[in-house]
Amino acid sequence: MREPNNTTTMAGGPDAARINSELVARLERLPVTRRLSLIRIIIGSATFFDAYTVLAIAFAMPQLVTEWHLSAGEIGMILSAGYVGQIFGALFFGHLAERIGRMPVLLITILLFVSMDIGCLFAWGAWSMIVLRFLQGIGTGGEVPVASAYINEFIGAKKRGRFFLLYEVIFPVGLMFAGIAGYFLVPVFGWKAMFIVGLIPAVLTIPMRALMPESPRWLASTGRVKKADAVVSMLENEALKAGATLSEPVVRPVDPKATARSDWRELFKGIYRKRTFTIWFLWICVYMVNNGLITWLPTLYKQAFNLPLQTSLAYGWVTSAVGVIASILCALLIDRVGRKRWYSVAFLASTVPLVILTALGAVSATQVVVFASVAYAILQTISFSLYLYSAELYPTRLRAIGTGFGSAWLRAGSAIGPLLVGWIVDSYGVSVVFTVFAAVALIGGLVTIFFAIETKGRVLEELSP
Repeated sequence: MREPNNTTTMAGGPDAARINSELVARLERLPVTRRLSLIRIIIGSATFFDAYTVLAIAFAMPQLVTEWHLSAGEIGMILSAGYVGQIFGALFFGHLAERIGRMPVLLITILLFVSMDIGCLFAWGAWSMIVLRFLQGIGTGGEVPVASAYINEFIGAKKRGRFFLLYEVIFPVGLMFAGIAGYFLVPVFGWKAMFIVGLIPAVLTIPMRALMPESPRWLASTGRVKKADAVVSMLENEALKAGATLSEPVVRPVDPKATARSDWRELFKGIYRKRTFTIWFLWICVYMVNNGLITWLPTLYKQAFNLPLQTSLAYGWVTSAVGVIASILCALLIDRVGRKRWYSVAFLASTVPLVILTALGAVSATQVVVFASVAYAILQTISFSLYLYSAELYPTRLRAIGTGFGSAWLRAGSAIGPLLVGWIVDSYGVSVVFTVFAAVALIGGLVTIFFAIETKGRVLEELSP
C-alpha cells in the first residue's frame, strides 16, 4: 500500500493535489468490503425511515380530513409543509457538511427529524401539524443529500451506480412500508400510529451512525490527509483480510482545485453552471409529478371516488409497491444503460399513461390506480437515482452543497405538487391533474436530452475537477 508522503499538507496547492490523487487511486481499486456494505446498511436504515416519515402523513391524511374537518387548501399545506422545510434543510446542512464534515451533519439531522416525529404525535389541528412538519422537513432535507454525497465518496467509478442505487432503493421501500403501515394501522389505531411506528427504529440508527468513519475524500480535500489515509488504510486492510487482491493504484492527475476551499458561487461558474441548472430542472419536474401523485392519491380515492378508507390506503400502497420494483430494476441496469439515456426515455415514457388518463377522463379509481401507478413507477426510477447523478456532477469540495442545492428544488417541486393537485381538483377536476403532469414530464425529458451529460463509469475527480 502506498503511504502519502506528507500527512500534514493543508488544503490547496500541488502537494495537496498529489496526495489527494494517491488517496483517490487507492479508493478506486477497493472492492465492496464488509464495512462498506455495513455503511450502506446503516445509512440506508435511516434513509428508510426518512422516506417512511415523508409519506406517513399521506396515509394519515384520510382520517385527519374527517377528524379535523380539513379543507383542500389545508390538506395541501400540511402535505407541502415538510417539503418546504426540506428546502431550508438541504441548503443549510449541505453547506454545513462542506465545513464540518459529513458525519456530524448526519447525526444532527437524524436527531432533528426524530424529535419532530415525536412532536407530530401532539398536533391538535392543521396549523400545529404544518409547523411540526416544516421543522421535521428541515432534518429530512439535510440528511438525504449529505448521505448521498457520503456514500458516493467511498466507491470506485465502475461500481458506483449499482452500489449507490442498491442503497437508495431503500427510500422507495420506506415509502411502500408507509403504505403497509397505513393500511393495517390507521383504521384500527388511528393516525398517530403512523408516527409511533416510524419513531422507535429511527432512534436506533443514532448510535450506529457514530460508529462510521468520515469520508476520506472530504478529509483529504480539507487537508486532513493523515485521517484520510487512516480511513483508506483501514478499508485496504479489511479487504486484504477478506482475501481480496488489491491491484497497484492507478494515480491520475487531480486538479489542484480539488483540494481548494469550497465556495458555493462556483456552482454557477464554468462547467458547473449548466450542470447546476440542468439538475435543478430534473429535480423539479420529476418530484412535482411523483410527490403530487403519491401524497394525494389515498385522499383522492376516498374523496373523489368515495372508496372505503382501507381500500383507499391499499390503492395508495399499490402505487408505492410498483415504484419499488421499478427502482430495483433501475439499480441493476443503470450502470449499463447510462444516466442520460435512462432519464430521457423514462421522462418521455411516463407521459403516455398520464395522457391516457386524461383521454379516459380519470372517471374511475381503477383507471387511476393502473395508469397513475405506471407513470409513478417509471418516474420513480429517476427520482430515487438523481441523488447518484447529482453527486457525480460536482467535485468533493462542492458535492454536498451542490447536491443540497439541487435537492432543495426537489423539495420545491414536492411542495408545489400537492398544492397544485389540490387547486386543480377544486377548480377543474381530477383529469386535468394528469394533463398538467404529462406536460411537466415532457419538459423534463427535453431538458435531459438537450442539456444533461453522461457520467457512467467515470472517476469522480475526472468528471469534476
